[in-house]
Parts: sequence; structure tokens; C-alpha cells
Amino acid sequence: MKLEGIRVLDMSSFLPGPYLTLSMADHGAEVIKIEAPGEGDPGRAILPMDGAHSAFFRNLNRGKKSIVLNLKNDDDREQLLKLAETADVIVESSRPGVARRLGVDYESVAARNPGIVYCAISAFGQDGPYAGRAAHDLAVEAISGVLSANLDSDARPVHPALPMADLLAGLQGLSGVLMALLAREKTGRGDFIDISMQEALVGSTQNILATALNQREPVDFSQARSTGGAAFYDIYDTSDGHQIVLAGQEPKFIRNLLSHLGRDDLVACCLSGPGPHQQPARDFLAGVFKSKPLAQSEAMLSSLDVCWGRVNDFVQALDDPHLAERGFILTDKDGQRHIGPPIRFRNEPAQPDLSPPELDAHRTLIGKEPS
Repeated sequence: MKLEGIRVLDMSSFLPGPYLTLSMADHGAEVIKIEAPGEGDPGRAILPMDGAHSAFFRNLNRGKKSIVLNLKNDDDREQLLKLAETADVIVESSRPGVARRLGVDYESVAARNPGIVYCAISAFGQDGPYAGRAAHDLAVEAISGVLSANLDSDARPVHPALPMADLLAGLQGLSGVLMALLAREKTGRGDFIDISMQEALVGSTQNILATALNQREPVDFSQARSTGGAAFYDIYDTSDGHQIVLAGQEPKFIRNLLSHLGRDDLVACCLSGPGPHQQPARDFLAGVFKSKPLAQSEAMLSSLDVCWGRVNDFVQALDDPHLAERGFILTDKDGQRHIGPPIRFRNEPAQPDLSPPELDAHRTLIGKEPS
């Protein structure tokens, strides 16, 4: 596997850091969770339980190892630094300044291991007026403006289904770690990576930010290209209480469906950018889908070259035959299901270990080189 021989110390908890290191573990890295005495990673206790472990914890921490260290204790801190001498990567997600106070910050580690790649994930980054402020995903989505794009029928922000600030910070952190490891091959030096959840989120909004970025005007998301202002990027009800989406605004998709439905006259408004002028096409398509049960609309759209999808719940999504055919949903020896690794290599595929670590089960690794 691509990352065999890489040792990662994961001092993070909850979601962003563990999401980063999960991908590394799936592709062969030895990931050692450094957990606090007592409950360890708080993710272990996030309900619901799934067998002997929290489903949240199991799906983010499979294949990792666990060592409990109290970093406020001098002896345990020294144990961590000894481990760091043998490591390639450290990931931490404490509030800025905490690692320094504990003596396990980048400078302290790099003094003993100049090749260390040290990734610190925080809500707002290591400096700036918000650096010391506590925040989880929802607060970051609010401050970043992204929550204002998720509105109900009363134009009030609603809870997002995915913790995008957490996930994007983890993915940006993974990119940074891999870049730093690649550079280390040339220089022999590691680096410090400062990942801000706020910046990861704002940096991913190119599809909706143009008006605010260039004209300093609020975005009308009800009329924007990918958030409700386009007939071929919208959600439609079916006659049997389901929903179906059109999700492709390329001219060929628009022409294929409207020509099939005998409404070539609506093509022009759909090719003229998003906005209220597309309402006639939206009304027409709403009527078409509302007049048919889901199965009939699926059959029609499947016969055409059109970008579309049915709205599944998560049970349906996990049972999707396409995911099954590709073997993406994995099952462990206890019959518990896992999400597979999304990164697929042809020559060195991931070989995920589906076993979550028992708390402090790997203390004997201290002082040993990576296997």
C-alpha cells in the first residue's frame, strides 16, 4: 500500500483529524491514536452504539492503534516525545496554544525530529482575532456564510446534513500532509501545517461566491445557478410522494429532455443563465414529474442522456446496487458495516483493517520503530 512504513501520531479527536488519519490508515500508514485518560477520544461515546463500539468512533478509527497518555504529566509527555522521534506525521486538533503549553507543539517535536510533518487543525487557524475561540462545525458554517445558503421555505437557515467544515478541513489537512511528505523526500525537512476549518470552508465556495466576492452584494441563493435558480438543477416531486432531481445544465441535457417532452420552446430560457426567467421551464417540469410515479420518471430519464437522480434516504443510499457492485460498503467479522476507502489505486489498493482500537491497547509501541 502507498503509505506502508509511515507512522502517524493522531492527537486529534471527534471528526476532522480522525477523518484525515483514517484515509492514511486505510492505505497502509501505522496510525497511533494518543488518547486522554478516562474516556479517550470523546467520539467513543457518541451514540448510537454499534456492537461494542460507537458507530461514529468505529467508522472513523478503524485500523488504528491506541495509547493513553496524560500530556500534563512529565513522564507521559516524554513518552509522547519519544514516540514522535519515530514518527513521520503528527495531527492535532486542540485549541491554538494548548500544544505549546503542554510542550508537544511543532517546535518541541521538531527539535527532536526535524523531519516531522505536523498538522494542526483548528476552527480558525493558529493566529488572528478568532484563534483562541472555541467552535465546532455548525458555528464555523455560520460564520463562514455557508449556513446562509441552506434555507427553508421561510428563508431561515437550517441545520446542514453534513459537517462540511470538519470534512473539508480533514481533506485539506490530508492534502497538506501528503504534500509535505513529498517535499521531505527532497529536503529531508518536515513542516508545520496550519489548517483552519473556516478557511477550508470558505475556500470551497467558488460556485456560489462570485457576487459577494466581486461585487460585495449578498447572494440570492433562490436564483443562483446551483441553489435553486435553474430548472435543470432542481428538485421535483413525483405523484407517489418521492422526489427526483435534475442535475445537469449542459445544453445537450436540456435539449434531450425538453425535445423528448415536446417543449423545444423552453430550451432558450434554460440556456440563458439562472434566474426568474426559467420559471416557465421549472413549472412545466414540475408538472411532468408530479403527474408520474417515481418509477415512470426513472424509466423515462434512464432512456435519455440526462443528468438526474432519485432522492434516496440513507438506507436506500447504502443499499444502492452501484455501491454494492463496486464493493464500497464493507462488512467486518462481526457483521457490522463500514464505509469503504473512497481513494482507489489500481496497483496498490487500500486494505482497510476494520477493527477499531481498544483504549490504550498498544502502549508497548513506545520506544519501538514503525513495523
